[in-house]
Amino acid sequence: MNYWLVKSEPGAYSWADFTRDGGTDWTGVRNFQARNYLQQMQPDDLVLFYHSVTDKTVVGVARVHAAAAPDATAEAGSGWVAVALQPHERLPQPVSLAQIKQDARLTQIGLLRQSRLSVMPLRAEEFDTILELGS
Repeated sequence: MNYWLVKSEPGAYSWADFTRDGGTDWTGVRNFQARNYLQQMQPDDLVLFYHSVTDKTVVGVARVHAAAAPDATAEAGSGWVAVALQPHERLPQPVSLAQIKQDARLTQIGLLRQSRLSVMPLRAEEFDTILELGS
């Protein structure tokens, strides 16, 4: 199993929207590195859902429902992809960016090293640490 983090501005698409919809295709990613990460996602991988820009908190865990397929919001043949995500569980307590920055176990997390990337892999230890902080 692999672990990931995806970012969304809560004003554009929040955890509440995601759970209300019962899942979504993660469309609109237009960064080559993030696209490559989407292509690596496999069904049942776990994904942290991060509210970016305003909240700056990890709020829940999603599960990859279906592997990468052409992004319906992109021009046909463009190579952009989307994965299907479904809600798994809301964290009992959101984990803030400040908490992540203060935790010595998370100094190498992509969220701190490549802060503008919207999709990124996590090591199992990083994923587990954030779950621990959110419990």
